[in-house]
Amino acid sequence: MFLALGTHFGKVYLLDIQGNVTQKFEIASLKLSFTYLCSMFCCPLQMLTNLKLMKYTSVLHEGEGNITNVKWTANLIAWANNVGVKIYDICSKQRITNVLRDNTSLRPDMYPCSLCWKDNTTLIIGWGSSVKICVVKERDPTQMRDLPSRYVEIVSAFETEFFISGLAPLADQLVTLYYVKESSEHVEEEFRTRPRLDIIQPLAEGCEEISSDALTVRNFQENQCRDYRLEHSEGESLFYIISPKDIVVAKERDQDDHIDWLLEKKKYEEALMAAEISFKNIKRHDKIGMAYINHLVERGDYDAAARKCQKVLGKNMDLWENEVYRFKTIGQLKAISQYLPRGDLRLRPAIYEMILHEFLKTDYEGFATLIREWPGELYNNMAIVQAVNEHLKKDPTNSMLLTTLAELYTYDQRYDRALEIYLKLRHKDVYQLIHKHNLFSSIKDKIVLLMDFDKEKAVDMLLDNEDKISMDKVVEELKDRPELLHVYLHKLFKRDHHKGQKYHERQISLYAEFDRPNLLPFLRESMHCPLEKALEICQQRHFVEETVFLLSRMGNCRHALQMIMEELADVDKAIEFAKEQDDRELWEDLISYSIDKPPFITGLLNNIGTHVDPILLIHRIKEGMEIPNLRDSLVKILQDYNLQILLREGCKKILVADSLSLLQRMHRTQKRGVRVDEENICESCHTPILPSDTAQAFGVVVFHCRHMFHKECLPSPGNVRIQYCNICSAKRRGPGSGILEMKK
Repeated sequence: MFLALGTHFGKVYLLDIQGNVTQKFEIASLKLSFTYLCSMFCCPLQMLTNLKLMKYTSVLHEGEGNITNVKWTANLIAWANNVGVKIYDICSKQRITNVLRDNTSLRPDMYPCSLCWKDNTTLIIGWGSSVKICVVKERDPTQMRDLPSRYVEIVSAFETEFFISGLAPLADQLVTLYYVKESSEHVEEEFRTRPRLDIIQPLAEGCEEISSDALTVRNFQENQCRDYRLEHSEGESLFYIISPKDIVVAKERDQDDHIDWLLEKKKYEEALMAAEISFKNIKRHDKIGMAYINHLVERGDYDAAARKCQKVLGKNMDLWENEVYRFKTIGQLKAISQYLPRGDLRLRPAIYEMILHEFLKTDYEGFATLIREWPGELYNNMAIVQAVNEHLKKDPTNSMLLTTLAELYTYDQRYDRALEIYLKLRHKDVYQLIHKHNLFSSIKDKIVLLMDFDKEKAVDMLLDNEDKISMDKVVEELKDRPELLHVYLHKLFKRDHHKGQKYHERQISLYAEFDRPNLLPFLRESMHCPLEKALEICQQRHFVEETVFLLSRMGNCRHALQMIMEELADVDKAIEFAKEQDDRELWEDLISYSIDKPPFITGLLNNIGTHVDPILLIHRIKEGMEIPNLRDSLVKILQDYNLQILLREGCKKILVADSLSLLQRMHRTQKRGVRVDEENICESCHTPILPSDTAQAFGVVVFHCRHMFHKECLPSPGNVRIQYCNICSAKRRGPGSGILEMKK
């Protein structure tokens, strides 16, 4: 394949595809101006008015002006003249189409037609600013008649922004060489700019621009549209842009070229992404990631550089270690620490230990974070424990170091040591540690510490794991801390009133000492509390309410009532107590005690109306005694009495109405008929109640209880029309009154 180049001085140069001159010919003194890309030969046509097929010495076309372009593929020839484009079929020796020029206002010599075959049947025509894509197709034999065997269909036609100087196919896209003229605000005339090489995507009714490049050629300000030409080499995807002074070679850009451009613009992120997407097609770039990391380090963006190490270094452990040492050299180990491999692929333990020692020197918090995040298998745990202990010698109360040390002990399964530290620090994870690693055997002597830390959690844990730490062991450990013992036993009692019954006697004094509000509920609910002991403690501490309860529970209600009236002087509570006991003697004692105390009398008048006849109290009131709110109390008694009368009358009305309703329903029921058929039997003889021959006379007695008898089977079959069911009477379910007998 070579390039034939004709000059204005009548010389022809043959160039290879790299632009080297291989041969030179002097054709004539006349000026030539053509460029042709050939595989076999070059046959220039310039300013011809007819087209001949030399093999057959026949004229294919003439008479329409100069032929400006000819393109041949397989058995099809396309040429352009001043009128349009013709396509000739060599096999049928027929011209099969004529595509007319669209814009006839443009001079064909100044804006020549551009032709190129995309394949053996697809011709692309560019003329002025118009592009047409034509496909040669076979005609249906039934439609031929006198027509050629082939025809041409224009499958796409569209206008471009600029004038076309050349066309070439690129897969399903087009490479277009544009002649560009633009206007200026300061100059009225148009001026010429650099030619453009665009890649466009043809569509049914238009095109889409894929890329565009302005070409720098000499004297472009003086060139015309006809001064540019575009040729292409099909096998090598090379494109030649020819101008009067220059030849520009263009080739399809690959991914390596794109990455080169991105790297030149320092767009490393995009370059790395492009390399990842097209890694199979990349030939020259295998260290983009490292270049990006180096760029970030040079820029001082150490965190971003360290973050990129995960993607760039991948599973290459040697590269990882090199980067770690580089970050150490520049004092940025902290930046890379959080991105180190820590899964199935790991660096040497020394690398992780080096970073941990660095943090331990300068950043306790960062050190603690790494210990929490890194698996304990990454490094020598004991070496790090020893280093932490050395630092604790200088700062023994540092809570962060102590917490981290406890975590290291946990990784090393030295849970006792970790538990001691957590308890010392009152750390919230102490209970989680105990549950997770089943450390109940280790806390039997640390129950007080756990209770001091969090009573509620400690008690819940001890009660939930009673099978591992017995109740007796807990009580033994807490014997010197009665306030903690009370908390434990109180929760135990709330869960189960019987489980800790042997400690109920001890709990009386614990409640009295630390939790009196819950003493009375405990005394009410416990069935195992020694009442004498409880009474003794309550009397010693003058707990009146609790003493009253214990006295009443022990049967000494009169003494209890006396304490309410004398110690508490609370008539309402005394009345409530008397109501609970529902004992007439207690009411008598209450009235006797209150009879000389006007406030007590008022309370009694207001509250005893439903339990004791108020007249008994009123008769015993001394004449002349002033009783507060007596009138209101008497009014209330009368109102209560009226209310009782109204209630009784209402109940009576309801009772009468219900009785009448039930009687009416019973009457309706008894008036209903009872079905008797051959399936019913006599309850006495157990034979069918109806005779087989219903024409004969028979008698049947049916009771409301639905029992049926033959009249002759009844004990007393006289003329009595109403009898009683013997079965129901025997079962004491009440007699059933007889129904009128059936006779026939």
